[in-house]
Amino acid sequence: MMPLDPEVLLSGLPLPAMLVRRDDRIVALNPLAEALFGTGMVGRHAAMAVRAPAVLEAIGSVSRSGVLQQARMTHRREGQEAVFQVTVSAQGDLVLAVFRDATTEERAGELRRDFVANVSHELRTPLTALMGFIETLKHAAKDDPKAREMFLGIMEAEAGRMNRLVRDLLQLSRVEAEERVRPREPVELRGLLESVISSLRGVAEKEGDTVELTGDPVTVPGDADQLVQVFTNLVENALKYGKTGQVVRVSLTAEETVRGPAVRVEVADEGEGIDPVHLPRLTERFYRVDSHRSREMGGTGLGLAIVKHIVSRHRGWLRVESVVGEGSRFSVVLPLG
Repeated sequence: MMPLDPEVLLSGLPLPAMLVRRDDRIVALNPLAEALFGTGMVGRHAAMAVRAPAVLEAIGSVSRSGVLQQARMTHRREGQEAVFQVTVSAQGDLVLAVFRDATTEERAGELRRDFVANVSHELRTPLTALMGFIETLKHAAKDDPKAREMFLGIMEAEAGRMNRLVRDLLQLSRVEAEERVRPREPVELRGLLESVISSLRGVAEKEGDTVELTGDPVTVPGDADQLVQVFTNLVENALKYGKTGQVVRVSLTAEETVRGPAVRVEVADEGEGIDPVHLPRLTERFYRVDSHRSREMGGTGLGLAIVKHIVSRHRGWLRVESVVGEGSRFSVVLPLG
């Protein structure tokens, strides 16, 4: 039987792979490995292609012992850092190294860790306050009606903060679970926006603001409850974080997109504006431009993350434009069909 050509063998593998001799010289790479490390590597030392000491050590170990090894490698590719899980095994007189891209799962793991850390931090602060006030009420302020009334008010506010956080976490979980299922019920947007503005009339009056709505009735396929949540969040943010006595303008306009006809719902305030450095991160979970002010106003840091997922479920786009000192415009573009 004719011996199998190493390049033919590697070409059938669905992952980047290379064969290395006992002297650490590269025998063959498949096209995926050439795309990863470059061409012209055959005959060169493995260290010319693979710059990860852990992988080179695994290749040397397998050359000596023949025992399968695993290693982790980071590699810059197209300006981005990728993470690879490398499996190194003996293949007769050669060593086979197979590179599996583990970037996505590593980033998912980092996101999970960051999420747990953020939730723990957000809950720890009100819980610590509650425990401290409970201890005070049991002892030092046990017979002080005035102090007891003040502490109970603070405890109620902290408990409300935790309740809002849990509510938003559950809502975010539900939205993420449904994100791949596109809603198709007809929703008349102008009527929905009128309802949202009416429900926030008390907030507007408290801030001394006015909300103006312009645009004709238009119907889109969607989930009415989720769209109410989107526009309630955007209008409420405009009222809370804009300047006192401003006019918040909500407009409905037709728009042509690469996917066909759509409608843009824009919420514009006259606030302080947002520094451009913050704009790319506004929809990240728990990201706040001003953490202290957001917490004072009852924000959980999850509102815009929920908005982003709901808009994505509707196959739409969320756009943010802001000029420091002039205000911000949050636009939701929803396809009509």
